[in-house]
This record gives sequence, C-alpha cells and structure tokens, in this order.
Amino acid sequence: MGRATFPLLILITVALFIATHNTVSMVFKHRGEMSDQKAMSDMDGNPAGGVDTYDPLIKMPRSFKNSKKKKKRMFHTVMTASSVPYNNWQSRVMYYWYKQQKEKAGSEMGGFTRLLHTGKADHLMDEIPTYVVQPLPEGTDKGFVVLNRPWAFVQWFRDVEIEEDYVFMAEPDHIIIRPIPNLSTGELPAAFPFFYIDPKQFQKTLRRWYPESKGPITNIDPIGNSPVIIKKSLLKEIAPTWMNVSLEMKNDPQADKDFGWVLEMYGYAVASAMHGVQHVLRKDFMLQPPYDTKLEKKFIIHYTYGCDYTLKGEPMFGKFGEWRFDKRSYGQGAPPRNLTMPPKGVHESVVTLVRMINEATANIPNWKEGER
Repeated sequence: MGRATFPLLILITVALFIATHNTVSMVFKHRGEMSDQKAMSDMDGNPAGGVDTYDPLIKMPRSFKNSKKKKKRMFHTVMTASSVPYNNWQSRVMYYWYKQQKEKAGSEMGGFTRLLHTGKADHLMDEIPTYVVQPLPEGTDKGFVVLNRPWAFVQWFRDVEIEEDYVFMAEPDHIIIRPIPNLSTGELPAAFPFFYIDPKQFQKTLRRWYPESKGPITNIDPIGNSPVIIKKSLLKEIAPTWMNVSLEMKNDPQADKDFGWVLEMYGYAVASAMHGVQHVLRKDFMLQPPYDTKLEKKFIIHYTYGCDYTLKGEPMFGKFGEWRFDKRSYGQGAPPRNLTMPPKGVHESVVTLVRMINEATANIPNWKEGER
C-alpha cells in the first residue's frame, strides 16, 4: 500500500477535528437541555414526564435500558372464604372481575386461589380455583369466623407451592376495577390504611403483645391483612404469629372489647410489627363507597358499607334509603341479575359498583337469584 501524501493527511486531520467538535457540541447541548428539566423519579425509577436520560457509556436511553431489564413481579391472588350463601355470590363476582383484569396491560396478576376454610368441597369448586383447608377446632373461634383466615394461610403454606414470589390477600367483597400491578416496594409489602385501625387509641392493650422494648406503637401499621401484597416468604413467617396473636386477643376480654369486629385485622398488624415488617401504605389501593365518592384511578372497590340515597340522588348516610344497595340484603342468597341502577346524581363509586355487579351476574353462567 502506498503512503498518503502530506496534503491528504492535513485534510483527514481537519475532517476529524470538525467531526469531533460537532459530536462534543451535540452531547453538551443535550446535557444542557436535560439540566433545564426537573427530572424527578417515580417509585419504579422512571423519570417523571417520560423524559429519557442518556448514559454515555452504554449509548442508549436509560429508560430503554430499564425497560429491557425490568421483569414482572407476579403475585398470586388468595381470597379466603367460607361456603355460606353470602360469601358464595360475592366470591363469584370477585373471581369474574379478576379474570377480566388479569390479562390487561399493567397487570402483574398471576394465579388465583379461593382458600376455603370449611374442611369440605362445595359446588363452586369447578367454577373457582379452590383449595380446601380445615377450620379451627369447634368453639375455638367463639363464633368469630374470620379467625379462620390466618389458620387457613398456615395450612396453605404448609401444603401448597406456588410459582409466584408474592401473594395478594383479597376478600370476596372486593371488585377489581382495573389491572393491579405489584404495588409492593422492594422488601416492603403494600397495604391499604384503614381509618378505623388506630393503634395509638389502644396503646395500653396492644403493649401486651408489642411492649415498649420492641419500639414505638407507630411501628404497628393502621392496616388489616387485606388488601395486602406481600412476599410469600414474609407472609409464611408472619402467618403463624398472626394466628396465635388473633386467638390470644379473642380470649383476652379487654382486647376483644377494644377491637370488636376488626380484631383479626389488629392481629395481622401486630404480628407484622413483631416480625419487624412495615408496609407501604397505599391509599390508591382501594375505595369504599359511598364514603369514597370517586374512582380516582384506584384498583379495588370494597363494598362493605350500605349505599343509601334519595330518588333525587342525595346521600342518606346512616338511614334506609329510597334507593339502596347493601350486600347484607342478600345474606341468604344471590341478588337478582340487573339490579336497579342508582338515580341520577348518585356518586360515581356507587354507580360503578352496581354496574360491575350487573355485568358480572349477566355473564356468570347459571346465576340464579336467591341461590345459596
């Protein structure tokens, strides 16, 4: 190969200088534009507003790099249930909406188990994936059936292996209104904060299980066991303590008086604190009509309260409404298909609740009013 002439070398040198200058100028211009924007990260580490940051070593937008590496964190939905008519129709509606939302974009919803704590199979086994566990020994729950929940989880973890690394604890009176991602953060489970769970109010009673040596009473989160998304390894550790604490509370006259119908919820909150587990509190996890009036991108409707309104759409809190929906009206059997929709002006949350129940009952095979 011949040697390059001196003028040619000069031209090559000048061309390389210009190309390098232009490249460096573009990099600094890009960085300058980025510094003018407020790049706040969300909980997943993605830049707010969809702005891409540039990694000069990798030579690709960092957001693209993260999207390639991000792996779905699937969770297994577990709905504890008995086999009474009141539970059965709610369980069917809940499972219907789980199936509708599971495959949509943004979902990290994996498998589903109805954890039936009656000790025997029932007529819904072919419709809803179900695992049967034994109830507590007769008389142990003192008529407070929900004490079977933690005992059900203890048995389930003993007997069953699931492929998902996370568990979502759900209830029959939950309606999933949009796909649920894994809301937990790292090792921290996600839970909904209930206004009526107030550890400070019952500090004296709770100190019997969570003494001052363990830490401040605020270590006990204002939550119940549901809705919660938690690593299955953590829940497997907490479940036996949750069971024992709940049973002890039920047998303690003061605790039973203080906690009443939410005793088992306090049992889970205390057991979690005893294991050093605190939760990310997510108000967007759930809404509870009629007191929560708007959907606001929440994930679950919990229809625990009666919804009472005048025929003009005005709320009648604490009174029997001219129009009403209350799950307790259907304690002995399933509601009819095509429930009467709320009057004009009723809150969005209540309208959505009734509409979604109607859609479910219209599409669930063999739905019969009053079915037990």
